[in-house]
Amino acid sequence: MSDREALSLDFLRSAGLAEAVRAPLPGDASTRRYERLTTASGATLMLMDQAPAAESQPCDPSWTPEQRHAHGWNAVARLSAGRIEAFVAVAAHLKSLGLSAPEIVAVDAPNGLAVIEDFGDALFANVISEGAEESPLYRAAVEALAVLHAAPTPDILTGAAGDWPLLTYDQTALQGGADLFVEWLPKLIPSLAFNDDAVAEWRAVWAPITAAGEAGATVMAHRDYHAENLIRLDGKTGAASVGLIDFQDAVKAHPSWDLHSLLQDARRDVSPELEDLALDHYFALRPEIDREAFMAAYAGLAALNEARILGIFARLIARDAKPKYAAFMPRMWAHLNANLKAPGLEAVAGWMDRHVPEDVHR
Repeated sequence: MSDREALSLDFLRSAGLAEAVRAPLPGDASTRRYERLTTASGATLMLMDQAPAAESQPCDPSWTPEQRHAHGWNAVARLSAGRIEAFVAVAAHLKSLGLSAPEIVAVDAPNGLAVIEDFGDALFANVISEGAEESPLYRAAVEALAVLHAAPTPDILTGAAGDWPLLTYDQTALQGGADLFVEWLPKLIPSLAFNDDAVAEWRAVWAPITAAGEAGATVMAHRDYHAENLIRLDGKTGAASVGLIDFQDAVKAHPSWDLHSLLQDARRDVSPELEDLALDHYFALRPEIDREAFMAAYAGLAALNEARILGIFARLIARDAKPKYAAFMPRMWAHLNANLKAPGLEAVAGWMDRHVPEDVHR
C-alpha cells in the first residue's frame, strides 16, 4: 500500500467512511484525482485527492513578477496549486451568494484530502449530447455568472480549511499564459521557430490586452467555466440549478473571462447564435455594463485565452504524450482567428500572419 493510500484510508476512517465503496473517476489534465464513495445507505459522496507536494508553490501575494517566475508556473499564473483550502474557501463564497457549490463533508487540507457533496454526472456537455436543449442550460450558466459578478469581490476568502487570497489575474499571469503559445507550439510543430525578436514582438502586441485585462479585473472568475465543469441540478431553478465544480483556481479577473470560456469552449462547439443569445442575456441582467467596451475586452482576452490553450494542448501532446488534445486544436484556431478580426487586435493578427504559416492556423 502506498503512503498516499494509507493517508486516504486514515482520512476516510476519521470521517466515518471507512466502509464506503470507492470508485475512481477518469482523470483530467491536472494532478488531482477523484473517487466516488458509495455508503452503506446507497448515498454517494466524492473524495478529492490533491497531494500538496505534487505541484510547485502557489503565489504569495507579496511576490514580484521576478519572484513569481523564480518560483514556477503556479506562481506566475496565480494558480492554486490544487490546494484544498482554496477549493473550500471558494466554495464557501459561492454558497454565500446562493450559488451551488458542493458541501464540504470532511477536509484535511495539510494532506490534500476532502470529502465533498456529489453533484452527480449530469455535466452540461453530457446532457446536451444526450438531447437536452442547450439554450436553457447556457442561460442558467449566464445567470450564475451575473450573480457572481454583481456581488462584492473580497480580497480574502474564508473557509473551513482556512483563509485563501483572491489574487488578480494580472499582466504577469495573462502574459505568462499567452507565452505558452510561443514556448510549446514549436515543440509540437518543428517547422515553427520563434526567435528572440519574434518573442519580444509577441509580448509587445499583447501588452495593451493584458493591461486592459488587469485594469478591468473587478469580479471573481471561476477561471475554467465550461460545459464539462457545470452540472445540471434537478429540482433547482435559475442560477442555483448550475452545479459548480473545479473552481479552486478562482481569481479576480475581467468579467468577460468566464463568459468567453463558456461560449468559446475548447471541447465542444457553441453556435454563434447561442453565443449571441447568452451574451444578450448577460447584458440584460447587467444593464449598467458598457457593452461596446466590454466586448472589446471580450475579444482580446478570448484571443489570448485561445493562444494560451493552444500552448497548453501542444504541451500536453508533445511533453505529456496525451495525443487526444490534438482533436481540440482546430476549434481553438477557429476561435482565435475569428477574434483576431476584431478592432484593436490588428497587431496580434499581423504577428500571426508573419510568424505562423497559413497551413498551421487556417
